[in-house]
This record gives sequence, C-alpha cells and structure tokens, in this order.
Amino acid sequence: MWVIYTLFHYFCIMFNTTLESLIPAEFSDNSRVWVYQSSRAFIDKEAKEINEQLFQFYSQWLSHGDKVKGWAQLLFRQFVVVIADESDTHVSGCSTDSSVRVIKSIERQYDVNFFDRMMITFLRNEKAEMLPFNQIQYAIDKGFINGETPVFNNVVTNKKELMTNWLVPLNQSWLASRVTIPA
Repeated sequence: MWVIYTLFHYFCIMFNTTLESLIPAEFSDNSRVWVYQSSRAFIDKEAKEINEQLFQFYSQWLSHGDKVKGWAQLLFRQFVVVIADESDTHVSGCSTDSSVRVIKSIERQYDVNFFDRMMITFLRNEKAEMLPFNQIQYAIDKGFINGETPVFNNVVTNKKELMTNWLVPLNQSWLASRVTIPA
C-alpha cells in the first residue's frame, strides 16, 4: 500500500508541476473554472486547431461590453479548461453562455461529447481511461481500479481547486460516497 501511495503522490507532484506551467500564474486563486471532458482524446492536429479557437474566444471574451480576463486551453488532449478571473470584471450569464457556445461548436466540429457527466476518467498505468459511471463498482470489484486510483475531479469550480484537487485518489473524490471501496 505504501508503494501505491508513494507512486500516487509522485505522479500528483509531476501532474501539478505540469499543470502549474500551463495555467496562468497571474490569475487569482478564486478565478472561476469550467472543465469540459471530451468523450475521446484529440490528435495533435485537432488539439492545435482547438487551442487556436479557444484563444480566439478568450482574447475577445466580453461581459456586458467589458473585457473578461479569461483563458482556455485543451489540456492533456482531453479536457478543455476555461478560466475567468473576476477580479475586475464579473462574468455574466450571457458571457458564460458564449463560452458554452464555443464548446458546443467544437463538439460538432470534431464529433465528440463534452457534456456526458456519466463518463469518469481515471489514470491507470499513467494513461487516462474512461469508464461509464454505472461500471465503476464493477471495475472496483474486479480490481481494475481501487481507492488509490487517481480520478479527474471535473467538478472543481475555481483555480485553487483545479490546482490542488483536479486529480485525486478515488477514495478522496466525490465518487467515494457512491461506491463501495474495500478496506
């Protein structure tokens, strides 16, 4: 168990170091965050195109005519992360809707689904693997995953949570109360 724990923490340190190099440091820890998980990983060409579309969006993002301090990028080939630092400009419902329209456009363009909240992504053997929610207990029972298996916690709501709680062991995630994990 100690070896699994140590490996998990080593991976988390490496993951957080990578994440820190990707997320704008100048954004407040209270910046709002939205994570959209794709139903599949994107190839390099698609990732480049998506990141260009996201840049075009957030570089022109407005809320009631005021510039939003925003950022968006495809991370780890599968997750679009959108961040809005509301220190100066509050993100209105209309400006949030405009970000969702961009995500919906990418969905149509690449034939993916960003809104299937019943698919859960785990890291297994240092690779992202998706499981339907209704198969998680089976995967635990058969030993494919366990309480220490890292899971992407896509319900994070601000930058601080993104940086510290986006990747957590299953037994520390919101899923823990919905499955039975052997001791």
